[in-house]
Amino acid sequence: MGKLDDLMRFQETALSLRAQRQQLLASNIANADTPNFKARDIDFNKALQGAIARSAGGTTTPNEVAKTSTAHMASKALPTLGGAKLLYANPQQGSIDGNTVDMDVQRNQFTDNAMRYEVSLTLASSKLKGMLTAIQGQ
Repeated sequence: MGKLDDLMRFQETALSLRAQRQQLLASNIANADTPNFKARDIDFNKALQGAIARSAGGTTTPNEVAKTSTAHMASKALPTLGGAKLLYANPQQGSIDGNTVDMDVQRNQFTDNAMRYEVSLTLASSKLKGMLTAIQGQ
């Protein structure tokens, strides 16, 4: 049962992270006309590796600075998505109002992420169908 759980945990984690990234990209697109809005994204591969390590009980790099004395002030945690640090987008061309959303790039990333989500969903579904077929002995 452990291998089955590991197989489905990966698919579940990847789908969850893709859905969260989709919301982040949609937020970037929605704020394309907001002055001084800074587009955000994640490194999906690093985020997935970290999420898998955490779900398997492993440890990842802490998101806060370690305190060496009780007199030190607590550090503020950096914003994350699925445990990965949110990164600022590097715009190809600056804008007068300080907004860093490049609509062409954001639309492409949004579409790419949506297609990869659908592929992950299809793979998970086919694996479940294959296991059901094996269980039923057909």
